Amino acid sequence: MKHIAAAACLLLGTLAAQTANAADYRVGVELPFTGPLAQAGTEMYRGIQVAADVYNRRHPQDKISLIAIDDESNPAKAVAAVEKLASQNVVAIAGAANSNCAGPASEAADKAGIVYMTSGGTSDDLIKRGLKTFFRVSNTPGYAKGMLGLFDSLGVKSVSIVYSTKDATSDLAKQLDASLKAKGVTTTMHPFDPSMTDFKPVINKVKLQDKPDAMAMIGYENDYVGILRASKVLKPQLKAIAAPWAFASPKMAASFPDLVPNVYGATVLASPADYRSADQKEFSETYQRLFKTESNYQSQTSFAYAQLLFDAIGAAGHSGALPKGGLADALRSGNGDGSFLGKVAFDARGDNPGYVAHMGQFRSDGKLVVVSPASYSTGKPQYPGVPWQ
Repeated sequence: MKHIAAAACLLLGTLAAQTANAADYRVGVELPFTGPLAQAGTEMYRGIQVAADVYNRRHPQDKISLIAIDDESNPAKAVAAVEKLASQNVVAIAGAANSNCAGPASEAADKAGIVYMTSGGTSDDLIKRGLKTFFRVSNTPGYAKGMLGLFDSLGVKSVSIVYSTKDATSDLAKQLDASLKAKGVTTTMHPFDPSMTDFKPVINKVKLQDKPDAMAMIGYENDYVGILRASKVLKPQLKAIAAPWAFASPKMAASFPDLVPNVYGATVLASPADYRSADQKEFSETYQRLFKTESNYQSQTSFAYAQLLFDAIGAAGHSGALPKGGLADALRSGNGDGSFLGKVAFDARGDNPGYVAHMGQFRSDGKLVVVSPASYSTGKPQYPGVPWQ
């Protein structure tokens, strides 16, 4: 009986210790769920939710709890959201679908001493502010490298760059232009106002004056639809069309099946998913279970960075560093798995300088294959290829 009592006491002591070490980590989410970038914000949140689900199943002694606030793609509301989340004692904030919101929101988080992580803040200006708590996994140079690598692999000799005059899109257009010229590729720049809806005058210049091998369209969902509709009408003699963010998604393929075939866009995984790792398989199966649909690059990218963030929170929490502001140090000292974005390593500015966007190409049946970089490819590019061929 004494042995049984001793064993019982030992078990109770162990359970008590486990309970004492268990933690509920509150993580804020500041994204647009309404407004012009609602689709992007919703997908990003889904990726974060999948990462929380995976973390909580892998670490039953801990729990990641998400507190989400809609920033409506409005910078002032993004700041207000961060301030409200800070008052609720979150240990970190995952935020922003675009640089215009990520900038002021991350400054508010830094003032509160809270780590702010994003995949939507790609502008170069964001890493020039000396913030100690700002981190991002994707950036403008990485998207430029991804598009440059694609065009280089295709042997493209001339490119028309059609781009929105917003800050992030202008930055990418200029970097892509400089990179292409350095490779000896002829380029022509065509800026357009973000309010533009009729792209036929721009496409007519591409067709009659530029006569390029390829067109890079750098904007957002509505811009891409307008550019492709005008192109399908005017039919410039292109061999390829490529876009960075906010294009290569199952929803785009389902909504515009006549516009996407053969067009390239930034992605992470093929669609339907072509499992290359246990992480990819677990992500895809969890996403399907939670949302009953296919993921896109926004949810895939936000999953990848949220997984890094949650693992760092757990490590800092169990080491005792979290209450002392040690999360930022934990993020800078770690390296992420390469199965989604490639290796992720943050520098002193919170940037991920090794990032290179993967580029996929839609097939006529709406499927998306990864074609670049070669080490991540799931299929070969169909070149020449445009939607109206």
